[in-house]
Amino acid sequence: MEAVLPRPEGLEAAGPAPAMAELYREHFRLVTGWVRGLAGSRADVDDLVQEVFTVALKRLPSYRGEAKLTTWLFGIARNVVRADRRRARWRRFWSSADDEAADTVAAPDRTPVEALEQRRLRERLDRALDGMSDRARTAFLLFEVEELPGEEIAERLGVKVSTLWVILHRARADLARRLEALEGKEPV
Repeated sequence: MEAVLPRPEGLEAAGPAPAMAELYREHFRLVTGWVRGLAGSRADVDDLVQEVFTVALKRLPSYRGEAKLTTWLFGIARNVVRADRRRARWRRFWSSADDEAADTVAAPDRTPVEALEQRRLRERLDRALDGMSDRARTAFLLFEVEELPGEEIAERLGVKVSTLWVILHRARADLARRLEALEGKEPV
């Protein structure tokens, strides 16, 4: 039996697929404009718009109508763009650690000393993360890098949400201790 979703104002009560199709048709251009403005020209706007509507579909059952539909969609678009920017920064950070050329040639906006310091920081961070338990490392990366909601991470790890917050607290403390210990061992 198919669950009937609450209908935001103006959407017909025919079911989730027609409601989402109508939401998409009515707001596609508006959401595309928001994403283009928030993300800038370098972003893959089509992928981000698709992600906005994917998130909207998942969250449509929880939409209570307390805010205008466009306000709700804008909040989702803003969060999707923010998450994409953060993931992009982490991807650049982690992928440049594996790139031989990035280690030998400084980026134009960094001095060779800054490039060396960043490489050393990446190496320390990798070593610190490698020393953590799988559960703590996974929880930390899913929450801090991937920005997944706590409920989803808890489900993936098979723990209660309250337990996840304890795991994350301990993981951050463990990572800080490991980084401090590694910093003392680094050659000057």
